[in-house]
Amino acid sequence: MAYKTKRYRFKNAIEVEEYHTARYGAPGQKREAKKNASREQIERINQYNKEKRARHKLRAHFREGDYFFTLTYRREARPPDMDAAREHFRRFLRCVRKEYRARGEPLKWMRNIEVGTKNGWHIHMIVNRIPDTDLIIRKAWSHGKAVGQLLYEKGEFRELAAYITKTPKTDARLRQSSYSTSRNLPVPEPEEKIRFVWKTWKKIRVPKGFYLDRESVREGENPVTGYRYRSYTLIRYRRE
Repeated sequence: MAYKTKRYRFKNAIEVEEYHTARYGAPGQKREAKKNASREQIERINQYNKEKRARHKLRAHFREGDYFFTLTYRREARPPDMDAAREHFRRFLRCVRKEYRARGEPLKWMRNIEVGTKNGWHIHMIVNRIPDTDLIIRKAWSHGKAVGQLLYEKGEFRELAAYITKTPKTDARLRQSSYSTSRNLPVPEPEEKIRFVWKTWKKIRVPKGFYLDRESVREGENPVTGYRYRSYTLIRYRRE
């Protein structure tokens, strides 16, 4: 049976995706008829892909010690709707970007605007750290508090990617959310290989200097194609 391997390489992690496919016509393998995905399956796939793209951006452009900020609103300063909240963030970004440029530094960011079921508004923001970042952010955000903490590397940002892309579908406490990132966060293209095996794929091989993030291992059957898949992450012991 044929299967494709995709390998994404980052400074401190390697992500591997493997899935069986009939596309390459291995002898004796029949092409399966595709099934129609349900709405719930499509939503899960879309959310998984959003988390994956966020994870890749984090692993490619951010590091332990960059900042995670929560921008809050005073009760009287809450926006009437999501469009107004996005405009608040755009104006805030103009001020922050101006300060970064004055210091000759690029501004890289990811954010999720969230409003809870009780109308509590806030913005989670990840930003690359430069000298005085905390002062710049707090001065630029005039609608409430800016609470910052340094990023930590657990799971090489796997949990953070899920957190920054939350939606009402993944967190019942939310009524609405809006995820976005800066445009200067390109991610590497994967290395692709086609292999032919008759039973199943081999045991996960962990290269020297890495360990397997066991919480990242996903294995199952694609509900649309009916083919098996497996994905996992290898993390470097000594971060660069």
